[in-house]
Amino acid sequence: MSSQSPAETTPTDELPATLAPAAHLLTGREAHLNAPAGRVDPADLPAALSALKTEAGLDHLACVTAQQYPDRYETIYHLRSYDDPTREASLVVPTSRADPQSVSGASVFRTADWHEREAYDLVGIEYDEHPDLRRILLPETWQGHPLSAEYDQDQPQIAPLREQDGDIYAAIEDEGTGDGEGTMFLNIGPHHPATHGVLHLKVTLDGETVAGVDPDIGYIHRCEEQMCEQGTYRYQIMPYPDRWDWSGGGLCNEWAYARAAEDLADIEVPEYAQIIRTMSAELSRMLAHMLAIGAYALDVSGDFTATFMYSLTERERIQAVLEELTGQRLMFNYFRLGGVVWDIPEPRADFFELVRDFLDGLPQRLQDIHNLTTSNEIIQTRTIDTGVLPPEAAKDYGTTGPVARGSGIDYDIRRDDPYGYYEKLDWEVITEPDGDNYSRFLVRLREVEESAKIVEQCIDLLEDWPEDERNIQSNVPRTIKPDDDTEIYRAVEAAKGELGIYMRADGTETPARFKIRGPGFSNLQALPAMATGGKLPDLIATLGSLDTIMGEVDR
Repeated sequence: MSSQSPAETTPTDELPATLAPAAHLLTGREAHLNAPAGRVDPADLPAALSALKTEAGLDHLACVTAQQYPDRYETIYHLRSYDDPTREASLVVPTSRADPQSVSGASVFRTADWHEREAYDLVGIEYDEHPDLRRILLPETWQGHPLSAEYDQDQPQIAPLREQDGDIYAAIEDEGTGDGEGTMFLNIGPHHPATHGVLHLKVTLDGETVAGVDPDIGYIHRCEEQMCEQGTYRYQIMPYPDRWDWSGGGLCNEWAYARAAEDLADIEVPEYAQIIRTMSAELSRMLAHMLAIGAYALDVSGDFTATFMYSLTERERIQAVLEELTGQRLMFNYFRLGGVVWDIPEPRADFFELVRDFLDGLPQRLQDIHNLTTSNEIIQTRTIDTGVLPPEAAKDYGTTGPVARGSGIDYDIRRDDPYGYYEKLDWEVITEPDGDNYSRFLVRLREVEESAKIVEQCIDLLEDWPEDERNIQSNVPRTIKPDDDTEIYRAVEAAKGELGIYMRADGTETPARFKIRGPGFSNLQALPAMATGGKLPDLIATLGSLDTIMGEVDR
């Protein structure tokens, strides 16, 4: 376990295949519930990451978690395979308490850039050889690191705008004499409809061409991870995941916490409850995708009156179903550890009829949206061959969900690391090969059709389920206290992609560390690679194609 002193390196023939290529670099082993884990010295991290990426096929750096112990700091690199996410391993990099200095893994995985910046910003670990080590959620003038034990929560944090955004003023002053030569600096956001929330893009333009873009996040950071660390496993954490995705994907998020906590505490979920979870999560996915579709038409072609209203009308139909099931329209809080909070509402026949009425009319309504969007010459011109993200770059940045599948990456945790009832149902993973804005938009539209297929099969099963076997929740202890220093990382396929949660227990009824791997965080990091070299209007179309929700980016 992480609290133990480093042990001797395990012989290669005793190591799991996912760790074996880095055996000569390991200084010890750890027992994480989700995957084998090995310790490496900071200087050996790039070589160890490279060995696992190239030889073990762990080409997906899903998450980077930093934390502090009484005697040291450590960074955990959670590695998986895009081809098979059940093949995974973790590399743990300890550093001294007095001098938390590590080495960056960004030379091997580009996605480590933002994850390590967050670790530096909040925990205080510095990463040598990092390409751009600066704060990411807090302004550069912030004093201290909020998740370190030494942090003084009472210290003042006041700085003038010129000190907070000195790079902006430097860029403006370097523009030249105003004779039209050179580049121009442009702020987009943080308060702008095209940024879908409080996102600030620092854009450098060469005429109409995007010469550079720097996403500036952190404007809505709400300390969700820290609030979860103060809540009990059993009762107080579950309401928070809904708030990470206010587009409607909250039930998928609730499942991410449920899956991690249930595996951590060895809790089984009845089959009947798994079907209800699967049905409700797919309705939640459809709710999120319909907002993404309508908002994207608004971003790209200004289509407020038709496509936007069509998609919002579809959302209302889905919300009517979910309100009947959960009692809420958006912040559902419907999942519970071991199952769900209550059964299908009575009379059951009325609920099933409500769902079937929605599903029966959906194909024609989706065709109407297709006619307005995918067959629309303006949208095609604005989205085809713009914002291109090649599959190699998509993997390097750790993108998942429709963003990765729009680049032809056949990766979906529902199928590849099955949970719930997905592996017993008939449905397909949707991919598009071109990696452009059009592909990502088309993936979401087609995924709505697949979600409808899943919901219909769940309804068929629930209608015929024997009444005396309708168990909605297993017998869960009132107080859950996992063993001290037990660690786990679990993920689900949320509406935006892989939503993962790392938890470390300390023997109490609250987590010692709770880390959220929001899919939008890694997806958004790829924006500069997608937008640089394109035109300014293409930047807005590309940002919209990511379907970014800042609640899961900033957390």
